[in-house]
Amino acid sequence: MSALSSFADTPTAQPGEEERLSRAFLKDRRAEKALLWATEYLNEEGHGSLLPMTRKVMLQICSDPTLTLDYLPTLGLPEFTRSATELALGRDSPAIRENRAGGVQTLGGTGAIRLGAELLQCWYNVGGARCGPVYLSSPSGGSVAATLQGAGIRDIRSYRYWHPDKKDFAVEPLLQDLEDAPEQSVIVLYASAHCPTGAEPSHSDWKQIAEVMMRRRLFPFFLLPSQGLCWGDPAQDAWSLRYFVSLGFELLCAQSFSTNFGLYSDRVGSLLLVLKQSSLLLAVQSQAASLVRALWSRPPGGGARLVTTVLNNPALLAEWKEGLRVMVERGMLIREKLKERLRMLGIPGFWDHVTQQRGLYCCTGLTEEQVEFLVTRCHVYLPASGCVNVTAISDRTLDHVAESIYLAVTSDPARLQTLTF
Repeated sequence: MSALSSFADTPTAQPGEEERLSRAFLKDRRAEKALLWATEYLNEEGHGSLLPMTRKVMLQICSDPTLTLDYLPTLGLPEFTRSATELALGRDSPAIRENRAGGVQTLGGTGAIRLGAELLQCWYNVGGARCGPVYLSSPSGGSVAATLQGAGIRDIRSYRYWHPDKKDFAVEPLLQDLEDAPEQSVIVLYASAHCPTGAEPSHSDWKQIAEVMMRRRLFPFFLLPSQGLCWGDPAQDAWSLRYFVSLGFELLCAQSFSTNFGLYSDRVGSLLLVLKQSSLLLAVQSQAASLVRALWSRPPGGGARLVTTVLNNPALLAEWKEGLRVMVERGMLIREKLKERLRMLGIPGFWDHVTQQRGLYCCTGLTEEQVEFLVTRCHVYLPASGCVNVTAISDRTLDHVAESIYLAVTSDPARLQTLTF
């Protein structure tokens, strides 16, 4: 047998930006440092936050003598997918009453995106031009593009979402990009809590987006990664999704319960399907089941049981919603504190966008040169886009972060390479 491995020519994959930042932060021995990017809601100690209610329900489920560890159905726990669908669309949704909306349990939000991409690649517009271009917002966070590519979707384009000069949502450029998109294109939209900017369209903006998409026959693929953590109200966070459904759109929606329940290691998600007729829903779900058998066979049960228990118990549901409200208020307080620190330092320009954005993320508007200065000179680690997770800023790191941003903004660009803070 040859001593040479069959994998001898396999190159080492380059880590993503989030992983590179995390590695650099962990290697940094300086006491005064900060890592401002994460996909979790972080507590003051910098760890993923587990709601007290979540821990309580988890213990209750584990102590249930009737609990079994049998495989779940391929499409997931039926009570969970029903509850997830009702949370997204509202229990009184016509789509639910008419049996043309349903879900498939997935491995977190990423699993929902992957399954949705597989369905689009195999069955979207199958009698016509098949799956056309898929449009993502620019900027777009996470691994959405890579997940789509993993399903074989190659034609991935972008629409403008962020206005760098106004530091706000770019509604007019976005509408123009939708007008220019080919018919049957798939448009990936954050229903709320846009990652990575935190910039939110108004209801009026959403109505304009829906009008163009309806007229141009564009297909919406919504992302709902942290329902309830944008406005503190799950119903308000799903307003755009429900509005599109009310207009008669067919759509997909990738739901995640990692952040709003603190179930990061349980990978609890759902792919929501809204179609024209109930017979179509059954057909698409059958194809989803076929894909699931090849992707992960059966979903895990623990996290799905927990979410189902909470969403169907009025007392626990109220407690969960109160927990969301507290988390959102803390995020807004961090924004206010950062903005006030920058104001007291006398930083030039307007920084109202810091408190106008919602959810976990904030697009600071810093240039790549200023970000590089923060990383290399101030030991403040954030992506080149200048976007941060506001919950990564603790009371302990707030002053250092604010002073570092002030120095990056006010220093002569020619001196940025030599200054150390």
